[in-house]
Amino acid sequence: MDAREESPAPATSPPVIHPAVVPLSFLLGTWRGQGEGGFPTINSFSYGEELIFSHSPNKPVIGYTQKTWKLSSGEPMHGESGYWRPKPDGTIEVVIAQSNGLVEVQKGIYSFEENVIQLQSEMVGNASKVKEIRRCFQLVDGVLCYDVQMATNTVTLQPHLKATLKKL
Repeated sequence: MDAREESPAPATSPPVIHPAVVPLSFLLGTWRGQGEGGFPTINSFSYGEELIFSHSPNKPVIGYTQKTWKLSSGEPMHGESGYWRPKPDGTIEVVIAQSNGLVEVQKGIYSFEENVIQLQSEMVGNASKVKEIRRCFQLVDGVLCYDVQMATNTVTLQPHLKATLKKL
């Protein structure tokens, strides 16, 4: 049988963004920028960062990866990955595994109109000192901004990280 007589491959439809992901579809893609960190128990620092938000067609979840590096040398600093599960009612569930061994389970809310996501830790696992983490992401004039607050067993909730990222 020659190639002209073989059955064609079945037609496939283009990938579809799951309806639960549509309100946060502005996140999808690669973001890169710079941030600053600090905490009462450590020295302040600056870093470069890349966030990638991905979506498997027809699945109600967003994949998330993050990496940071020292601005002066490019040396890797921190990484994390996980999944974001937006719900149609405006709530969201997030799980994140960090390169330092911490695991976060977070819940929060998002606003499609304001392009804001607010997360609060439900559980921080494998942490001897970290007790609470809050994250807030917001898209402002095409720039993704976030801040992270943290509490430990000796320090109440304090600013820890903030960054601004542009979509590549």
